[in-house]
Amino acid sequence: MKSWFFNPTQPQARSETATLPVGQLQIRVATPDDLMNIAQIVAQSFHSQQGLWGWTFALFRMGIYEDLRHRLQSPTSHHICLVAVDAASEDQKIMGTIEMGVRITDTWTSINPGFPYLSNLAVHPSYRRLGVGASLLIRCEQISQEWGFQDLYLHVLENNHQARQLYFKLAYRVYKVESSWNALFLSRSRQILLHKRI
Repeated sequence: MKSWFFNPTQPQARSETATLPVGQLQIRVATPDDLMNIAQIVAQSFHSQQGLWGWTFALFRMGIYEDLRHRLQSPTSHHICLVAVDAASEDQKIMGTIEMGVRITDTWTSINPGFPYLSNLAVHPSYRRLGVGASLLIRCEQISQEWGFQDLYLHVLENNHQARQLYFKLAYRVYKVESSWNALFLSRSRQILLHKRI
């Protein structure tokens, strides 16, 4: 299994608050054994366990698990799921995850067919603001270039200020602000499509 070690103290990966010790962050390709941990981290990042909708958390997590299990069982040449693990911990605890795939066509943008798209960037609450998300994004840039691409795209919710700050710090720029009836009538946050030339 191929792994990459990162020095999160490099300028582009440095957090404003703290960094992990050198060599503690290891990035590798996800395996089927990682599925439950990945599903938990992604679900925690995108779905509240509190309030009225808290009871749906387990269903949401199971949906994430099944979707990812299907993608890992039926891999394509241009899809990868990465995990950042705590190399200093005995059980190699998963700190964060990200997926990248090449989208062939897209009806919601004017992007040419065949572009790398990032999704499901999520960091375990105990490891946030330590450079984990930035390190995962930087590794995706390297893989994208290995695949022969020079552009990356991802969506972020307009009200997700911490994520937007991270993306802007790493030179992602607004490509398009999505307008939707849901955002207008249901007071939901709009999606912003971000782009980075690498």
